[in-house]
Amino acid sequence: MTKKHVAVIMGGWSPERDISLISGEGCAKALEASNYQVSKIDAGRNLAEQLQAVKPDVIFNALHGVGGEDGVVQGLFELLEIPYTHSGVMASALAMDKIQAKKIFTEAGLSVAPDMKVFAGDISNHPMTPPYVVKPINQGSSVGIELVKDSTQDIPEILRNSEWPLMVEAFVPGRELSCAIWQGKPSEVMEIRASNEFYDFDAKYTEGGSTHIVPADISADIRAAVQAQTLTAHDALGCKGVTRTDFRLDETDGGYGLIILELNTQPGMTTLSLVPEMVACEGVSYEELVSWMVEDASCQR
Repeated sequence: MTKKHVAVIMGGWSPERDISLISGEGCAKALEASNYQVSKIDAGRNLAEQLQAVKPDVIFNALHGVGGEDGVVQGLFELLEIPYTHSGVMASALAMDKIQAKKIFTEAGLSVAPDMKVFAGDISNHPMTPPYVVKPINQGSSVGIELVKDSTQDIPEILRNSEWPLMVEAFVPGRELSCAIWQGKPSEVMEIRASNEFYDFDAKYTEGGSTHIVPADISADIRAAVQAQTLTAHDALGCKGVTRTDFRLDETDGGYGLIILELNTQPGMTTLSLVPEMVACEGVSYEELVSWMVEDASCQR
């Protein structure tokens, strides 16, 4: 028996378009294998018309980046009264704005790295004592991210010329940890080891760019802390469905300790993505994960 008619929305117009297309194709294939009726939509500025032409029962939102995970299309889904996956308007907008999200994390008792908001321009000095990281405030997938290791390095070009508002954040050394929320509870914790010194865009999406260890080789106390803080961050922003939260663990004497970096409301769903691998550790298949996300869909998220 055919299940719900699902429109898988992918592509879009953000710098993460290509990754979104891969995520969307994978999710569409998984849903078809689970006997859902699937319509694939490469989202354009006429997305309302595209959806009205298809008339789906549910929207699977596989968009990444600006327009797709910042509350914009979520507002459209609400207006059209079509149930959709992932987080709603407010949670999506807050999570996408790294500085606003960090303020909420701090209020929830979570530790964050020092940061400042800057705008590109005629910057002649380092805005913060290195090492620091420069990130676009409202981009995902490590788009535009740069690491400044010491004061002998030149000012990053992105600080001189960028179309995006930027966050300069103190670099936290140590281990990269990640944990997901699905079914309202934390997944197993993963450690990510980049093949270069930094987990950038290439490390995320290039074969061999990183190694994923799940379960992470960490103490029971650290595992419990990461899982608890992942759920706290998810709830503090008002998220729904599946999210993924990233941390740094600085174990040096007098170091930062466990620091939350950011929460992703639209985690990647490619073959190299983290969330499918995390839940697979619990015996959950890719098809089961994607099907659960569809059945969890609703309006007014």
